[in-house]
Amino acid sequence: MKIAVTGCNGRVGRRVVLYALKEDHQVFGIDHADPPEHNDTVQAADNLNFTFIKADLREYGKTLEVLQGCDAVAHLAAYPDPGDYVWQTHNSNVVISWNVLRAAAELGITRIAQASTCNVVPMVYSQGPKPHYFPIDEDHPCEPDEPYGLSKLIAEQQAATIVRRYPFMRVASLRLHWSVPHRTAALRTDSARRRNDLWGYVHQDSAAEAFLLGITSAAEIWGGHEVFFISAPDTADMQETPELHRIFFAEVPLKEGKVLEGRAALFDCSKAERLLGWVHKNPSE
Repeated sequence: MKIAVTGCNGRVGRRVVLYALKEDHQVFGIDHADPPEHNDTVQAADNLNFTFIKADLREYGKTLEVLQGCDAVAHLAAYPDPGDYVWQTHNSNVVISWNVLRAAAELGITRIAQASTCNVVPMVYSQGPKPHYFPIDEDHPCEPDEPYGLSKLIAEQQAATIVRRYPFMRVASLRLHWSVPHRTAALRTDSARRRNDLWGYVHQDSAAEAFLLGITSAAEIWGGHEVFFISAPDTADMQETPELHRIFFAEVPLKEGKVLEGRAALFDCSKAERLLGWVHKNPSE
């Protein structure tokens, strides 16, 4: 399969490149800047199945050009945080996601996995988490109060729109948590410091696998547009989850039928396991 990976220089994007090459796909890595030294994308440059393309995806014509001939897109190109909290992140991310989705439709590309974020639920960049219940799943209300989370929520709505217009397409919006190279990189001894991101994380290689599964999972299992939380099944904190719940979020109820034990995460990723076959992996550290 010919797979375009936008944002191929990013933390997760470069791992998607390597994972796709490992699975013997032909990969076109697309980014607005040349890969920095010692980046994994540079390592991929010697692979005959890898081609790097420098492009500004805010230009629709350029987006159409670089996706020509591809079978699938792993879309990760975006500003990764709210930036100035004014216009740049929101405006750029919204334009880029629409350009990728609309170009894919025009080119007949049927399979897309795009990066969304756990921050569609108010978290670390917001004025504070406002969870309605734990564990948080895809039915939870999305109420961002900052431009990054909003831009990703709009990207999800764009995907829902594009598949209504072009039902031959299938789009997985992956709500990634904080991607890290290993669990210890997310671990904090001060629980209050991580309160706003609910002590979550995702191993970047496991996140990369979710993108490949979003593209390659069987067509008969799911179609159209689906959103998936992609987060580790445990917290990165020294305290157990029931204690974190009691200290910081005692007013937040548990969803009916759910319990929190040990270091269980406050995100429910069972939908990703059910439809994509994705299970978080923590390689040996």
